[in-house]
Amino acid sequence: MNINVTLLWQMVFFVIFVWFSKKFVWGFIIDAINERKTTIADGLAAAEKGQRAEEEGLKTAEQHIADAKSQASEIISKAEKHGTELVEESRTKARTEGERIVAAAQEEIQTELNKARESLRAQVGELAVDGARQILRREVDASAHADLLNQLAAKL
Repeated sequence: MNINVTLLWQMVFFVIFVWFSKKFVWGFIIDAINERKTTIADGLAAAEKGQRAEEEGLKTAEQHIADAKSQASEIISKAEKHGTELVEESRTKARTEGERIVAAAQEEIQTELNKARESLRAQVGELAVDGARQILRREVDASAHADLLNQLAAKL
């Protein structure tokens, strides 16, 4: 076989192969490549859109968290204020109740003191009458000397 004839046939077949590929196969390959290119571009656009949506979602979530913290702080401060008001109100009530109890106790003490003084005066009067009775060795009439006993009791 001659090398020139072989090369010639190879060139002819190669040209036919290129023409056949361009005519029947090349269009499908280019369409598949373009379709793949479009799919990849759409996927990248969707990914970018997803990233933007995620960033917006994060910003929205951070804003909601900040709002929730603000509301929580406000609720806590209101609760502390209310607690302080309750404590002050309780202190005021306790102070008023304590003053009332002290006043009642002082009134009761004064009443008991007056009773004790009257009892003591009566006992001193009886002791004075008994002492005078023993000194005089005779019975003293308590009704006759009532003024004297009242003066003596007033001095005590």
